[in-house]
Amino acid sequence: MNMINFFIEVIIIIATLLIYIGTVKVHKKMDNPFTLPILISTVVIILLLSLFRISYETYMTGGGWISELLGPAVVALAYPLYKERHLLKKLVIPIISGTLIGAFVGVTSGILLAKWAGFESEVIYTISSKSVTTPVSMAITESVGGITSLAAVFVMIAGIFGGVLSEYIFRLSKINHYVGKGIGLGSASHAIGTATALENSDIEGSISSIAMIISAVVVSIITPILINLL
Repeated sequence: MNMINFFIEVIIIIATLLIYIGTVKVHKKMDNPFTLPILISTVVIILLLSLFRISYETYMTGGGWISELLGPAVVALAYPLYKERHLLKKLVIPIISGTLIGAFVGVTSGILLAKWAGFESEVIYTISSKSVTTPVSMAITESVGGITSLAAVFVMIAGIFGGVLSEYIFRLSKINHYVGKGIGLGSASHAIGTATALENSDIEGSISSIAMIISAVVVSIITPILINLL
């Protein structure tokens, strides 16, 4: 039985990697925000799981191993930070101030829009931390009484929408500078937004990495306070 489980895990890992590699090739040929690999691969995997009636729990026996690589991937973001360290030192004040504002707006907008839409308290608590990376969001959600499993979904939606729509939002808002783009992507769309920023340039990706880290800390502190105030 253990050998069967092992083969299932291997097949799931290989299939996931092949799907992602395929979507990366599609994205390179069709350079469009809507062909973002994480968006297309997520849709394809969901369709395959539904088609073959494979449960999420079964998929995660192999998918969980891929999730474990998230930690090393985040650590790898330190490399572009090191490369651009001299320029980043000059931008400390705008990066920190911009990220603080972004974190406040992210939490406040989530809470107010959820209340305006008439959602229950649990959903409001859950959506409040949508703009930070999954482990942090789930920890915040648990501490304020939200639904942790739903928090992961909101984080995914925020990340994917940020990666897909950021180009159009920046164009509409006339944001052309790499500092503004990096802060916006890192504070609103966490790791997925940072990956998008890195595609544009190392400096934009570095700023997004810093914004993502600062935002996670700030959102952890202000979320319980804003929930009580709003």
